[in-house]
Amino acid sequence: MEEKRRHKRMPAELYLYVSSLFKQDNVKVDNVQAPIEVTDISKSGIGFKSASILPVGYYFNARLVLGTKVDSSLNCVVQIVRSQLLENGAYKYGCQFVGHASVLDYVFDEYEKELKAKEE
Repeated sequence: MEEKRRHKRMPAELYLYVSSLFKQDNVKVDNVQAPIEVTDISKSGIGFKSASILPVGYYFNARLVLGTKVDSSLNCVVQIVRSQLLENGAYKYGCQFVGHASVLDYVFDEYEKELKAKEE
C-alpha cells in the first residue's frame, strides 16, 4: 500500500479535553465535555479517540506537550477532518493542524529524536 501521509506519524501518550468547538463562520459549540486520547501525532496533524461525537469540519484550540522537555509545547488550532466509528462504540478522529508556524517544526524534530533515543 502506498503511503500518502506527508509526515511520519509518531506514537503519543497525550490526553486532551475539548471544551468548545468552532467554525470559521462564527458557529460555536460550547460545553462539549469531550476527553480525548491522542494516539499518534505528526507535523501535520493528530489522531485521537473519544467516546464523544465531534463534528467533522470544526476546529478546537489545543496545547500539546511532546516528550519530557518543558519547552517542547505547541499551541495550535486543530481541524477535525475525518471520523470513524470503532467497534467498541468510541470514535477515531483524524485532525490537521491549522495555522501553526513552520518554525515550530523543531518541536516535532526534538520529539522524534527523543523517541529514537528511548528505542536504543
